[in-house]
Amino acid sequence: MMDFLLMLWRPLLEILFIWVLLYYLIRFFQGTRAMQVLMGLIILAAIFNVAKVLELNTINWVLTKLFAVGVVALLIIFQPELRRGLARIGQNTFAGAFLKKGGTIDELVQACEHLSRNRIGALVALERNIGLKNYIEGGIVLDAQVSAELLITLFAPNTPTHDGGVIIQGDRIASCGALFPLSQNVDLARSLGTRHRAAIGLTEECDAVCVVCSEETGSISVAVYGKFTRELNTEGLKRVLMSLFKAPQKRKTFREMIQENLKILRMGGES
Repeated sequence: MMDFLLMLWRPLLEILFIWVLLYYLIRFFQGTRAMQVLMGLIILAAIFNVAKVLELNTINWVLTKLFAVGVVALLIIFQPELRRGLARIGQNTFAGAFLKKGGTIDELVQACEHLSRNRIGALVALERNIGLKNYIEGGIVLDAQVSAELLITLFAPNTPTHDGGVIIQGDRIASCGALFPLSQNVDLARSLGTRHRAAIGLTEECDAVCVVCSEETGSISVAVYGKFTRELNTEGLKRVLMSLFKAPQKRKTFREMIQENLKILRMGGES
């Protein structure tokens, strides 16, 4: 029995490694145009194996030559994704980028203070665990360091990016001019504008955090999981964001994460 188990551990370890690798590979490309190419390659690989079993030599020869050229094509097609992925591996955690002094939160709060004071509308989505790549690629891809000055410029009136959303990944502005889905919740107040409905709509679909500056009133709001708190000052905004992006002390269930995030929003609204 022991010899049998010793023989099995290597294949099981290899299967587990390949399964985890494929899982994270698909998750990494999910929601991007590259995902369609990846699915096409998986289909071609399946056809190649079927043709090999059925001894369809002509098809095997064509696919073998195609795969040889495809290695170079893959590097070209997936170049942006590969660059971002390798950069992400070499960076510190996103929490560090958000929480460090002068980091993403400080820059965002500084920008919101200016935008709110001048009543300039703004919508910023902060990515967390669930990727926003489909929305990133639907806007204008930037990949720029987060700074208050750049955020203020992107939302300046009479510019092409003024009415769209900005998406932040870690300490990078990934995209601007992005379009988010509007919430279909019929219970929302009619006074809510398009930016607020877009913030709620996006956070209903994923775990992103949305910050909204109202063009009409200058008020600052934060949306999480389809709920939001309004009338935040800059101190309240920073406190809410610091709480939402703090490093977790222990692994929580999805339900516990939602309850904790909504509690943070309520506490921010009471400040």
